[in-house]
Amino acid sequence: MTSNVAFPSLTERQIETLSKYAKRRHFHHNDTLFQAGVSPATFFVVLSGAVEILDHSGDEPRTIVVHEPGEFTGDIDILTRRVTVVSAVARGETDVLEVAPADIRRLIAEDPGMGDVILQAFIARREQLLESGFEGVRVIGSRNSRDTYRIREFLSRNQVPMRWLDVDTDPGAAELLRHFGVDDEALPVVVCTGQPVLRNPSTRDLAQAVGLKRAIGTEVYDLVIVGAGPAGLAAAVYGSSEGLTTLLLDADSPGGQAGASNAIENYLGFPMGITGADLTRAATLQAQKFGARLSTPAPVTALEDEGSHLTVRMDDGETASARCVLIATGADYRKLDVPDRERFEGIGIYYVATKTELDACGGADVVIVGAGNSAGQAAVYLAQHTQNVTMLVRRDSMRQTMSSYLIDRIEAAPNIDVLYTTQVRELHGDTRLESVVVENTTTGERRTIDTPAVFTLIGAIPRTDWLPAQVDTDPKGFVCTGRQLANTPGWTRKRQPFLLETSQAGVFAAGDVRLGSAKRVAAAVGEGSMAVKFVHEYLAELREDPQPELTTNVPVKGVAAL
Repeated sequence: MTSNVAFPSLTERQIETLSKYAKRRHFHHNDTLFQAGVSPATFFVVLSGAVEILDHSGDEPRTIVVHEPGEFTGDIDILTRRVTVVSAVARGETDVLEVAPADIRRLIAEDPGMGDVILQAFIARREQLLESGFEGVRVIGSRNSRDTYRIREFLSRNQVPMRWLDVDTDPGAAELLRHFGVDDEALPVVVCTGQPVLRNPSTRDLAQAVGLKRAIGTEVYDLVIVGAGPAGLAAAVYGSSEGLTTLLLDADSPGGQAGASNAIENYLGFPMGITGADLTRAATLQAQKFGARLSTPAPVTALEDEGSHLTVRMDDGETASARCVLIATGADYRKLDVPDRERFEGIGIYYVATKTELDACGGADVVIVGAGNSAGQAAVYLAQHTQNVTMLVRRDSMRQTMSSYLIDRIEAAPNIDVLYTTQVRELHGDTRLESVVVENTTTGERRTIDTPAVFTLIGAIPRTDWLPAQVDTDPKGFVCTGRQLANTPGWTRKRQPFLLETSQAGVFAAGDVRLGSAKRVAAAVGEGSMAVKFVHEYLAELREDPQPELTTNVPVKGVAAL
């Protein structure tokens, strides 16, 4: 498991460059340099001796690679600030240079030559590790458990390497439970290398165990971004790369609705398409490369104006201070108005269509409710892995809501059936969903469809219930910005609001949460990057006049030019 890209040998000049940031250390034979699941990812350059990298995620330790003089340790966890997933042990008397993760991140951002060598190695190493059979976090639970699904979905969406053992079908799962002294009542359980066994952990406890949830600190950030979908990620990349101290918060995982897409084919520059997971993974790494900080899960409950700064308050009581805030929380899919819907959520009713949900289908027939691009992409993906896909469309056509290339594929697929003017009326099942009753709203005819999974991808409800009254929204909750604020009594500054600025100065909105947005990935990315321009202008105002002259309830009649 070696390659020149993943495991390059540094030149004397490159080592000399790194030595300016490093301290020299000596380790004896068998000394541990860092430990999986316990130590933060650390960057060492081997000067003499050797460093063995070990994978402890399986039943027996195995060697990943042995670094010789001139080679270095570390992978993308140095950029993401997570705990390391592997261990390092000295082989023989070993001298190394130790470079702090913060200095490596700075070097990657500031020195293109060295940065490319290190970053390409980090990415290649993680890819090779996953391809080599690395198990990572082990989740043991039943496919009929809502909590098992919650844990698997959270880990998957946050790109945490994971192996799932289904107690209903995997004979090795019971033996593993006995090994850890866990009974069935404690299921699901999570086994992280170097950590105690977690018994049905909360999402927050799980995030802390795998290094996703970190303390935010007390500094005042130039920009706090709420929501890590395409708009939020774009703002994090541009903001951090342009020198703004940037914090990115998300209630669940980066990517938003787009992150769950299995094929985004109309995004500029990807003629073969790109999965939402791949796009999210690259964008998240890119933002962290430039120094943006990410914390998840971090559900935001309030935004408060403290005068000198803004305060973003989270559901656990933690707060983040900011000079500017970007609202990029996107929108949630609407939920079925059907009896027993809550009982089947996570065990038959799903709001994304990824491999995690596909595992629960077992190749059986599935149902999709919706007629937008997300529903179309899900239908095409699921049709490749299940016997039959039935789409339920409320209207008599999809032409007004779905891209034509997706409609063409759906019509050409032999195992996709589209039922127009049809809605779900009943859900049935014992321990999990087993069938649904649907009704043609034109004829009144009802029929039963046997299925273990219904994917609900309908409508959009903006995530804005946490916003204060001074941030104007339309009756549906979408955030008003720029010229949409005409005649609002809330704007009190002499200048007109910037294009993406809300009725509260210094608070901006981008992406699907914004009134009038295009509801496309490319549009969200554009708005997120554009918002950073206005953040710079607002911060320049603060530097020139920390207490700007205000007017009283003066209507807004226009918008500042770009």
